[in-house]
Amino acid sequence: MDIIHSKILGKGTPLLILHGFFGMGDNWKSHANKLADDGFEVHLIDQRNHGRSFHTDAFSYDLLVEDLHNYIQHHNLDKVNLLGHSMGGKTVMLYAVKHPEFVDKLLVADIAPKEYPPHHQDIIKALNSVDFSKHKTRKQVDEKLSELIPQVGVRQFLLKNTFWKEKEELAFRFNLSSLTANYDEVVKGLPSFTVFEGDTLFLSGAKSGYITKEDQHLISAHFPNSKIVSISNAGHWLHAENPTDFYNEVVSFLQ
Repeated sequence: MDIIHSKILGKGTPLLILHGFFGMGDNWKSHANKLADDGFEVHLIDQRNHGRSFHTDAFSYDLLVEDLHNYIQHHNLDKVNLLGHSMGGKTVMLYAVKHPEFVDKLLVADIAPKEYPPHHQDIIKALNSVDFSKHKTRKQVDEKLSELIPQVGVRQFLLKNTFWKEKEELAFRFNLSSLTANYDEVVKGLPSFTVFEGDTLFLSGAKSGYITKEDQHLISAHFPNSKIVSISNAGHWLHAENPTDFYNEVVSFLQ
């Protein structure tokens, strides 16, 4: 059985952090260092087909939840706090409704339990247009990506996934072919009539459209003991765009 890769920092209450689509645990390093100082054992997890975790053709939230459950049992963790951003938020929501006995508190960053219309097509197309036999430097990869992705911040986020596979050859850490083929899975919502009764905090970016007023009923149906807090001056990458307010909300909820 393959166990997903993680980096573990600090000692104390276990807090498992799950990144979003095309992300990796390393994206959360600065928050993890502070959380470790504040008395948490932080697990920065790479979900399958991302970061340094194993690659498979199959990809779905049920599989991501299974991976997380295997990980929790492998590390002999009893009750954990879970924090998931975007795709990772959907993983932790599904985990909490399937395995509530393993979850103490649940934090969901800028995603609702609903199905979203597909909205990553340009990113997927841009990534698939990169040819590492031609694009030999990060600068060349960036130039190629810029044809379809004008936002510098998004490109920088994606470029963190490049590494030297061979001496002269770059590659992506994520499994692009599987993530492209299974993209329909990524936008899926939480199954109907699933409920987690534990304490839950939804953090939404004030400038992000991912959680709307209309989503509040759905959120409270699935998570009756939840509250939604808006993080000012932040879009979808709220933890990076307003790290101070984001961090303070996380810590006050967990303590």
